[in-house]
Amino acid sequence: MKKHIEKLYGIAGKKSRRIVGLMSGTSLDGLDVALCNIENSGTDTILKMENFVTVPYSDDFRNEIRKIFAKREIDFQQLCLLNPYIGSEHGKIILDCLKQWNIAPEEIDLIASHGQTVFHAPKKQHGQSLFPDSTLQIGDGDHIAVKTGIITLSDFRQKHIAAGGEGAPLAVYGDHFLFSKKGENRILLNMGGIANFTFLPGNQDTAAVFTSDTGPGNTLIDAYTRRFFHKPFDENGEIAAKGKVNAPLLEALKLFPFFKQPFPKTTGPEIFNFDYVEAAIQKAKLTSLSRQDIIATLTRLSADTITDAIKSVMSQNDSYTVYASGGGAHNPLLMQAIQEELNAPAKLIDELGVPGDAKEAVLFAVLANEAIAGDQSHFGEKEGVPGISMGKISLPA
Repeated sequence: MKKHIEKLYGIAGKKSRRIVGLMSGTSLDGLDVALCNIENSGTDTILKMENFVTVPYSDDFRNEIRKIFAKREIDFQQLCLLNPYIGSEHGKIILDCLKQWNIAPEEIDLIASHGQTVFHAPKKQHGQSLFPDSTLQIGDGDHIAVKTGIITLSDFRQKHIAAGGEGAPLAVYGDHFLFSKKGENRILLNMGGIANFTFLPGNQDTAAVFTSDTGPGNTLIDAYTRRFFHKPFDENGEIAAKGKVNAPLLEALKLFPFFKQPFPKTTGPEIFNFDYVEAAIQKAKLTSLSRQDIIATLTRLSADTITDAIKSVMSQNDSYTVYASGGGAHNPLLMQAIQEELNAPAKLIDELGVPGDAKEAVLFAVLANEAIAGDQSHFGEKEGVPGISMGKISLPA
């Protein structure tokens, strides 16, 4: 054990670290693997992405996770079995990637694993006074560390909750370190299953940095595309483009209490799911809707709630640039609606030097770098962004 501690100390003191960042989102499409070379820490962070790939999950793997994903009542044994299984499988994927990149595991300093979120329950959502905010990511870090022989940091969200946050969004830390720019107010919008954004002030005042979830990004669109068309997502918004937004349904969807809660806030597919949509259809007293109309309406819901959230926390006199990432950034219909509602162009995060599909995996590599080599960053006394380092450390066998 002593040798691993000494190695960790040595990694902390290096000029730069090679870190593999991992992200597996709520879309369950696959594992994002980003190999990053990171110098310094905090606002002096310099990042170079050496390699990136998304390794698709098999249908069998995905279906095993869906047995417990975002469900209040599950087979507890299935959860228990999946925790080490996912960690072991992620370890195998990392080794395969390194082999393809002609890189020995010994050349990697750290792995940063987000894990697989299976349930997210902030207190505002579960409403039980006895219990705190809660979230659960599985894919055990010890199994990754032992499988690969590489020191692994994982389970980042628990420290965020312990320090008073809701466990999300965590992108704000890496967003601030990598993408803040003096003289330009920036909105970094990520549209994964759930949409969230980070506001980075052009005066670079950390106390003014702000982040929040907004509601559904792709989760509802993907779910209904799978149900109706047996496709994983609405590629290029083509299905929605063939439908029409149903105004009564859109209004009923927007009446959901989450949208009236104050910012910052977090949510997940535990709330935004089939039951939510079907309840809104009943509330709107709609007896017939085309499948294309439903997906068009869900696409507009994502666009409207994203832009409503941004406009509600920004002054009308503020100028800002939106940089988008995540699967939603590939949906031209969604992007067009956002630009129209904000009356401003929405660019891709790629313009800032990091591919949008890799951004979240990269940001977890940054969080691992901060945990090992950084100093505590302070974002002022405000909800949602405690000044902490995050990640549990798993040592190889």
